[in-house]
Amino acid sequence: MPTPECESPVIVVVLKGYPRLSETFIAQELLALQRRGLDLALVSLRHPTDNTTHPVHQEISAPVNYLPEYLYQEPLRVLKSWWCVRNNPGYRKARTVWLKDLRRDLTPNRVRRFGQALVLAAEMPPNAAMIYAHFLHTPASVARYASLVTDRSWSCSAHAKDIWTSPEWELREKLAELSWLVTCTSVNADYLSSLAVDDTKVSLMYHGLDMSRFPEFSERHHARDGSDRTAPVEIVSVGRAVAKKGYDDLLRALAALPADLHWKFTHIGGGPLLKDLKAQAKDLGIAENLDWRGALPQGEVLQALKAADIFVLASRIAEDGDRDGLPNVLMEAQSQKAAVVATNVSAIPELVIDDETGLLVPERDPAALTVALSRLIREPALRQQFSDKGNRRLRDLFDANRWIGSLAEKLGPPSQPCKTGTAT
Repeated sequence: MPTPECESPVIVVVLKGYPRLSETFIAQELLALQRRGLDLALVSLRHPTDNTTHPVHQEISAPVNYLPEYLYQEPLRVLKSWWCVRNNPGYRKARTVWLKDLRRDLTPNRVRRFGQALVLAAEMPPNAAMIYAHFLHTPASVARYASLVTDRSWSCSAHAKDIWTSPEWELREKLAELSWLVTCTSVNADYLSSLAVDDTKVSLMYHGLDMSRFPEFSERHHARDGSDRTAPVEIVSVGRAVAKKGYDDLLRALAALPADLHWKFTHIGGGPLLKDLKAQAKDLGIAENLDWRGALPQGEVLQALKAADIFVLASRIAEDGDRDGLPNVLMEAQSQKAAVVATNVSAIPELVIDDETGLLVPERDPAALTVALSRLIREPALRQQFSDKGNRRLRDLFDANRWIGSLAEKLGPPSQPCKTGTAT
C-alpha cells in the first residue's frame, strides 16, 4: 500500500478575526501566498461578525481553527490544552514570560491571550514550520506565547493600531524575540526599527492592490462641476465609523460647503459611531444629502467608486494613539480614477502627493477640508488630472505582486508534492 514519505510544512497564520470585510488586504495576501504554493493553516482569535464576505475569501481554501473567543465559553478545551502542553520543555518559559507581562498589564485580555496560546499550542499541526501573526498586539502575543510552548519561530506583519497603541516595552520585547517583521508604511518601519535591537528584522512591505481585481476604469471622464442640481457631484468615503477616521470632521466640512454647490455624499462601512454620525448630520442640516450604506462586499464597493467623482478620507490620530497606516481604500479609489482628498496623517502622503495626485489637508481641520472639496467639486479638469496621475503612480508603485514574492520567500519554500513509497 503506498504511503507518503513526506509531509508538507504548514505556515500557521494567527489572525484577530477571519473573515473580515474591513481586512481585504489580509485576504488578498493569503490568496496570493496560497497561489504561490504555500500551505497555510489559519487560526482566528474571534469568530466573524460580518454578514457577508468578499469574493477573495471564497477563493481561500486554507482551513480555519477558531480559538476560544472567551475562555469561559470553552473551559474544558482550555483545560485539556493546558494538560496536553504542560510538560513541554518550553511551557515553563512561556508561563514566566506571560506572568511578567501580566504584572505590567493586569487585564482579562492578557489572561485570555495565554489561554488562547495554550489551545493554539495543543492544536498546532504537527508539521507546522512557523507561526506568522497579523497585527503586533493581541495576535502577536498569542503567537509569541505559543511559539515558546512549542519551540517554533514566529514572525509578524504589523499595520497601524497594533503599533501605535501598544506600549514600548511590549514592542521592544516582541521585536527582540520574533524572527522578522514586515510593516506596510515607512512611518511604521522607521518607528519599529528605532525600538529594535536588531533593526534588520524590520522590513517595509506595502500591501498594494491585486490589480487583477481592480482593472483600470478606462471610461472615467470627470465632467460634473456642482452647478446642476440634477447632476450633483458624487462624494464617497469607505471606512469604519470609528474615531480615527474623522467622520465628524468630514460632516462639518460638508455642512460648510457653499450653498451654490450641489453634491451628494455616500458612506460605506459599519462601526460603533454610525448612530452618532447620523444624528450629527441631521443637526447640521445635511442629512438629505447623505446616503449611509453600511458594510458592503468588495464588488459593491467597486461600483460605488466607479460612480464617485471624489473620494474623501478625514483620518486623524485618535486620543488613544490609534491611527490609519496606509488605507487600502485610498488605493482602491485611485484604481477607479476617483479624485482623492485626504488628511496628511501617518503614511497617506506616501501614496497621495499633494496637488499632484490628489489633495492633502491637515488632520482635524474641517475648514481646510471644505476648501479642498470645494475646489475639486468646481474643477472637473483638475479632478481628471489628479485621478489620471494617481492611477498611474498606483499601478507603478503599489502593485501587490511587487511585494508578495518577498513575503513568500520569508515564509519559506512552497509545498512540494510528496513522493510515495511502498509500505512494508
